[in-house]
Amino acid sequence: MIDPVLLRENPDALKLSQRARGDAESLVDDALAADSVRRAAITSFEALRAEQNAFGKRVAQAAPDDKKALVAEVQQLAAQVRAAGVAATEAEQAFTAAATRIANPIIPGVPSGGEENFVTLREVGEVPSFDFEPRDHLEIGELLGAIDMGRGAKVSGARFYFLRGIGARLELALMNMALDRALAAGFIPLITPTLVKPEIMAGTGFLGEHADEVYRLAEDDLYLTGTSEVALAGYHADEILDLTEGPIRYAGWSTCYRREAGSHGKDTRGILRVHQFNKLEMFVYTTPEEAEAEHDRLVAWQEAMLRSLGLSYRVIDVAAGDLGSSAARKFDIEAWVPTQGAFRELTSTSNCTTFQARRLDTRFRTESGKTAPVATLNGTLATTRWLVAILETHQRADGSVTVPEALRPYLGGLELLVPGAV
Repeated sequence: MIDPVLLRENPDALKLSQRARGDAESLVDDALAADSVRRAAITSFEALRAEQNAFGKRVAQAAPDDKKALVAEVQQLAAQVRAAGVAATEAEQAFTAAATRIANPIIPGVPSGGEENFVTLREVGEVPSFDFEPRDHLEIGELLGAIDMGRGAKVSGARFYFLRGIGARLELALMNMALDRALAAGFIPLITPTLVKPEIMAGTGFLGEHADEVYRLAEDDLYLTGTSEVALAGYHADEILDLTEGPIRYAGWSTCYRREAGSHGKDTRGILRVHQFNKLEMFVYTTPEEAEAEHDRLVAWQEAMLRSLGLSYRVIDVAAGDLGSSAARKFDIEAWVPTQGAFRELTSTSNCTTFQARRLDTRFRTESGKTAPVATLNGTLATTRWLVAILETHQRADGSVTVPEALRPYLGGLELLVPGAV
């Protein structure tokens, strides 16, 4: 949720952010009006309660005969206090509803516009070229006996798959490599729940405009997570964290589920856009002042992984209209996929500032001793989708695939994936 102080003191900054995102500026005015009503209702309630307390003391000091005459006034005042309390609660709820419709204010420098208005910050590595017609990742995966889409569809439907044999080993190798790097960087590993309560899902901002992408178990009133970010954000809900020793970093390993609503006809071949996949997600709690520097560190760890895997990639500054409601800034890293002749997203990392923490009431104690919302950040360090770029980039004419050197220790020293091998 947005900072109420920012709303009152600098609504123009919020309107500027809304404009950059392509969202309605009128939401800011709606929230301002709701905030005014809320504060007036709270003031009225507190004034009546103070009057009730003072009147109670007067009654206590009154003579026995006078107390009987004051009973009617006591009851009337108590009824007014109850009504004012109900009004204050309703005004608070109305303000929360209005404020939660406003997306996280973007960080200055984020490009305005939609999906196509990103800014490329850098391109790294040489785009692979071949002296043969390259195969796409699914054809390679089928030659290797690594990917089985047909049986995935038979068992679960479209956009499900089996990773088998070397495909399963390759994903586990990738995830373990990422986990080792996360451990070296000071991350605490967690295997997270993949079902969460509505208040946790809403707290991370995933039940807004993208709610149709989330699987829900209506009978249990639980949601399947599309990223372990959700569970990791909820891990410290309603807590006060000690950040005196620096950021708290978690690496969450989980299976992820996405409905991919609205993506019919897009990337339906292979495992690029699927309903279920595995992911190792970095998640950080830090102070708001340290958040932007931490964001750069997350990107650096992601880039180191991609370089070690021999992938060509670019880093983009995602435009405001493509951030989602929680992120104030997002950097995507897109790897080159040879058969598509394009860069495709493999990782993203977001600075959510205090937006999620305000919703989930996660705070830290400042130097003054007061509490304030923490900043939260997240970023992918490895996921199933990476196999697409690895298989296509390192393929050979005979259908075999060279294993990136950094990945070999996680595959028992295997250097080459060969069709027909077990």
